[in-house]
Amino acid sequence: MFFKHSIGLLKEKDHELLCTGRNYRECVMLSKLKKLDLKIVGKFGGSSKYDKLRASSSRIFDLAREINDFEPHLCVSFSSPEAARVAFGLGIPHITFSDSPHARAVQRLTIPFVDYLLCPWIIPYSAWKNLGIAKNQIIRYHALDPVAWIRDETKTKVNDKELKSKYRLSKNNTIVLRPEESKASYLIEKQSNADRILGSIVENFHNTSNILVLGRYEDQINHLREKYGDRITVLENVVDGLELISLADVFVGGGGTMTAESALLGKPTISISPIKFYVDDYLVKMGLIRKIANTSHIVKILDKMQFDNKFKVGQKIRAKRILNQMEDPADQLMKLIDRFVAL
Repeated sequence: MFFKHSIGLLKEKDHELLCTGRNYRECVMLSKLKKLDLKIVGKFGGSSKYDKLRASSSRIFDLAREINDFEPHLCVSFSSPEAARVAFGLGIPHITFSDSPHARAVQRLTIPFVDYLLCPWIIPYSAWKNLGIAKNQIIRYHALDPVAWIRDETKTKVNDKELKSKYRLSKNNTIVLRPEESKASYLIEKQSNADRILGSIVENFHNTSNILVLGRYEDQINHLREKYGDRITVLENVVDGLELISLADVFVGGGGTMTAESALLGKPTISISPIKFYVDDYLVKMGLIRKIANTSHIVKILDKMQFDNKFKVGQKIRAKRILNQMEDPADQLMKLIDRFVAL
């Protein structure tokens, strides 16, 4: 989603591209959905530290062979330790993007090896301190990452009636929930309240609202289906996130990306993420999301958000104003690539 626009711009300039991803359920399925041609190299390591290490090491080996054969002049990644190691080992300049200094393990394995880091302007330079990168190597853009695709992806109007039929929505109101990325290294040892919060949402709203849950992992999906049965709809396949958000009266997010998407689209949005991070803090400050950690509070807020039309209109107006002030991150990338090409 993040690089699709940039890929189009680079192809227009006749650059030769090799686009890679790993064998990870959402990466593979979403790339097919968006018709993005990816070379799949390596796989996701799961939640175990040992399995993560094995998968990463194996991917570095396979990626090194692919990149050595392709002989690129430049590497661009979304904070990938494997890309960083291969690019560094083969002497290839490397530009990386990241809005997640809280993903400390990934950043420690990536940031010291890159030539430039691009990130949203709301992340202070101090957040990258002690990661082996100088301030003059950090380029900040005035946008949150979903701006890279939101404008293009929302140009086509959706047919609400067709979408409601597609997702089999039988009730007037819809709550969309996205669980946290529980197998990410920065969340493995964190206590999460997401399961209890979802339980409270189901208990209080399953009779009056459609509850759609977009899981991340097969075991997570199976757990949700077994626990809640037909009281919720657990989406088995990866779907268009913006399409799903368009159906929501309220979006409840345990992660970062879809929460930011929903907020920038002006949907009433609640974050239940178990950690603090800069993007959430900014969206709270701008009045685009509510951050909630306990079950009783979320029931009260959901009750208000679903049925308060004045609030919904206000959120759309506020979000549109903020979104219109943001730039496309692809613009900063293209400027930087042009500098490399001119060398």
